[in-house]
Amino acid sequence: MGYIQKDAFRTMLLSYLGMFLGYFNKAFLFIIFLTTEEMGLLNLLLSVGLLFAQFCNLGTVYSVGKFFPFFRNKAKNNYGFLQYNFLIVTVGVVLFTFLVLVFRNEISSYYAEKSPDFVKYYLWFIPIGIAYIYFFLFENYLRALHKNVISVFLYEVFLRILTTLAIVAYGVRWIDFDLLIKISSVIYFIPTFFLAMYLFYLKELNFRVWSVSIPKRFRKILFRFSALSYFNTLGSLIVTTIDAMMIAAYLGLAETGIYTTIVFITAFLQVPYRSLTRITNPLVAVYWKAGDMVKMQELYQRVSSVLLIISTVLFMYIWINREAVFYILKPEFVQGIPVFLFLMIGRLTDMYLGLNGAIFTMSKKFAFDLIFTFLLIVIVYALNIFFIPRIGMSGAALSTMIALLVYNVGRAYFVWKHYKLHPFTGSQGWVMLIFGVNVLLFELIPHLDNRWIDIVLRSVVFTATYPLLLYFFKVEAEINTYVDKLLRRAGWLKT
Repeated sequence: MGYIQKDAFRTMLLSYLGMFLGYFNKAFLFIIFLTTEEMGLLNLLLSVGLLFAQFCNLGTVYSVGKFFPFFRNKAKNNYGFLQYNFLIVTVGVVLFTFLVLVFRNEISSYYAEKSPDFVKYYLWFIPIGIAYIYFFLFENYLRALHKNVISVFLYEVFLRILTTLAIVAYGVRWIDFDLLIKISSVIYFIPTFFLAMYLFYLKELNFRVWSVSIPKRFRKILFRFSALSYFNTLGSLIVTTIDAMMIAAYLGLAETGIYTTIVFITAFLQVPYRSLTRITNPLVAVYWKAGDMVKMQELYQRVSSVLLIISTVLFMYIWINREAVFYILKPEFVQGIPVFLFLMIGRLTDMYLGLNGAIFTMSKKFAFDLIFTFLLIVIVYALNIFFIPRIGMSGAALSTMIALLVYNVGRAYFVWKHYKLHPFTGSQGWVMLIFGVNVLLFELIPHLDNRWIDIVLRSVVFTATYPLLLYFFKVEAEINTYVDKLLRRAGWLKT
């Protein structure tokens, strides 16, 4: 796992830099310069744009990770694999842009009462979606080539710098909110353009349709996998966007702004997961091709153990300081503390069992994953209808938590039953024990009146009682290896 550690470390650093910029944008600049309604509108357009992108991809993007190892042949231009997927995505973009325009009135009527501003800017999610789906296609292809850094930099860092500039321009009144909306939509094309240029530089992207030489029998396999992946991944994205969409329809843009900001905060904990899966998912495809279940099991356990520690550490830094953190954002954000808790329980489960998704979808039984995805959508939608009118945005978070628990546990059981693969190790029990003790400990420690001092002191105490204990007792060897490398580079640990 040497090169995995190196590449994952770089992508994780870039992801955290991007997350810092994103947090600076959404938890600082947004709060200073925007009302909660304006935050809600910008975030809702992004959510709907990403959902639109998922509709447009027609499932073909996800075939890259699974099937590219079979088509990789430089002499034959990889059989035109990228061009083939590019054409399918373009068909999807044309088709769903047409449908969005045709059903504009019906969709707008759903938001007309509680979120009329969304109706006004309805069409501006389309540029976001189109730019994102092509970027996602190019990123997945580069990931299959084990070239991850540039796409992470462009999307996680460069795009957020552009967003920062746009928000500052609005804050100093160089532009109005109308222009901010439009700029925030079209800037998504800039990273996509640079990624396309990089693929041209690598001589991987061209628009010669005749270069597609995928055999017909493989096209049928690709079509079947893409169709199943389409509905599967569409369902997963619906779950991440439907909350904001339904809150906007039931409650309004102000509540949407609070909810989506908290969702962004919870995304901070998913950076390690996204960084590792960028590297490990292609390996899962390689192990399936080789039939090497021993390495698959080893990878599953090591990734799950690392993510368990990192995610619980990051969760606790926020949870033990929750009241101070949310009040500092804006006093009205304190009502979102239950939202944060429910979402994080679901996301922690999602991260810990996350690799089973790649194992499942790249196996011969990937069609069964559609059943779990359908169940996920039904649970979230049904529970949202029940909970949102009764307990507001906390109801949406509760629905997502329940759905993610059922979804991930169900998939993990399926993978274990059919392939005898599981993520569990004995050391994880010690991690959970120490984690549970820390949760109880910090619920008993009283808060100080000064919020900033309280955050610092509680964070210092937690660092001494959880991360350091895990390191010194060597609960997880992979984590100790990472930390030791960092200490050696800093000169604090001898070779």
